[in-house]
Amino acid sequence: MIKYIFAMAVLTTGMAFATSDPAMVGIHKEVRHELVMLPYLGVFDNLAYRIDGNVVTLVGQVTRPTLKADAERAVKRIEAVDRVDNQIEVLPVSQHDDRLRRSLYRAIYGYTPLNRYAMPVLKPIRIVVKNGNVTLEGVVDSQSDKSMVNIRANGVHGVFSVTNNLRVGE
Repeated sequence: MIKYIFAMAVLTTGMAFATSDPAMVGIHKEVRHELVMLPYLGVFDNLAYRIDGNVVTLVGQVTRPTLKADAERAVKRIEAVDRVDNQIEVLPVSQHDDRLRRSLYRAIYGYTPLNRYAMPVLKPIRIVVKNGNVTLEGVVDSQSDKSMVNIRANGVHGVFSVTNNLRVGE
């Protein structure tokens, strides 16, 4: 059985499947749809999923425990899904991390050359902050945008480290 992994960046941009099996493509579309429709999914949450047959494994990080439960509940409703393995991590509550999230959002999305990424409802650059460490997930248009986001994130006071997992155009 072939396994598929789709990150939030793929959820927010294009759909590229490594299969021509219409049933698998259908499951992927339904899972993607259910996840992007979650009402409290925000720029500080990163969701991904893996499909192995009729089992969907949810992974990523969220800021609210209710979002973890909502994601599992939404995917369980899909008829073709037999089981959901919910491995989503709930990030710890921290005033320091909340302050960093706000500062990082302004530093990245408020920077004029990166303003175009702030337009979509589901932001293509995901900002995950855990204990002062930042992980950037998503898709940008060019290597220079990826570097610019990295520089902006590293320039925020109080950030301990930045892991830049941004991918260039898919």
